[in-house]
Amino acid sequence: MNIQDSLITLWNSTGLANIVNHNVTATGVEGFLQTYGAPIMIVVCLFLLWLGIKKEYEPLLLVPIAFGGLLANIPVCDIAGPHGLLGIVYAAGIQSGLFPLFIFMGVGAMTDFGPLIANPKTALLGGAAQFGIFGALLLALVITAIWPEVGFTMKQAASIGIIGGADGPTSIFVTTRLAPELLGAIAVAAYSYMALVPVIQPPIMKFFTTEEERKIQMTQLRVVTKREKIVFPIVVLLLCVIFLPDACPLIGALAFGNLCKESGVVERLSKTLQNEFINIVTILLGLSVGSKLSAHQFLTVQTLFILILGICAFSIATAAGVLFAKFMNLFCKEKINPLIGSAGVSAVPMAARVSNKVGLEANNQNYLLMHAMGPNVSGVIGSAVAAGILLALCN
Repeated sequence: MNIQDSLITLWNSTGLANIVNHNVTATGVEGFLQTYGAPIMIVVCLFLLWLGIKKEYEPLLLVPIAFGGLLANIPVCDIAGPHGLLGIVYAAGIQSGLFPLFIFMGVGAMTDFGPLIANPKTALLGGAAQFGIFGALLLALVITAIWPEVGFTMKQAASIGIIGGADGPTSIFVTTRLAPELLGAIAVAAYSYMALVPVIQPPIMKFFTTEEERKIQMTQLRVVTKREKIVFPIVVLLLCVIFLPDACPLIGALAFGNLCKESGVVERLSKTLQNEFINIVTILLGLSVGSKLSAHQFLTVQTLFILILGICAFSIATAAGVLFAKFMNLFCKEKINPLIGSAGVSAVPMAARVSNKVGLEANNQNYLLMHAMGPNVSGVIGSAVAAGILLALCN
């Protein structure tokens, strides 16, 4: 081989020579996206990094997801392939379903179900917010009927709908089982909208409530005993075993983490779940989810519709929680501030903080945080239950 051939071979092995895909047969927009997909996705991932670092939008997951996306779009070296680092981690943790369950253990260990136990009727608000999931599912099927070229199957529609639960691990758990080809778009949509809770929810909350309703002050919650907190996760799991076994992996992981926290006898395990364990899993989960942000998987017409349907799901969930709280007030002696209904989505504790913030804007003595934590944590259970229903229907 002469020097010229060697230089050509060396050039052809560089990332710069392979950043653009020249072996494209499609034309038009599709051909453009296939040709320049890698550099486009690198820019998208850099934007997600900016959101996570500069704007602090869900940085604990957005940063590793975005960085995983950067690695997945590096030309030549197949980092996200079946034999690459991210591909191996993805198969071990995401494909197997382990990482979302591990995250739920950590979430359970960090969650206080006291406000929900003290005011059980707020569980209905967490349930009402799950209308966003099934509303988005129906919208996805309607879009498919109108534009068959989009082509969402029932399993794909169910995976898109779960974005409405505002629960990243649940979205990943369901999608890896029903529509793994959509994982990148659904994960980015789920975590992006979770991060945008303070932006998306307040206008919807104010639109569906009056000034007087936002000023409603709620009485202080009763003190919940340690025994109640210990029994609660066990009862929830047993009910799930009886009525919806498909949700048991998620509910079981959540219940175990919470029992470790509330029992008080395994403090080392509880602290590990809350800190080192969940941090390690979060890093691996984010990087492996980011591996699905490769250009050929993400830059599709379906991705655009997923992002649109995701915001619809989230908006429906928020509105449903608020409206159901207003409906409950027709029968309750002690009025519920409808703002806490928006916390029925399981973005814990951000959604509860937003309810509290909007309540204080209407009445500076109106502290709703602990009241909003009731529907907020019930939303975590509700999204897991909805996931079980979808898995039971679609598998």
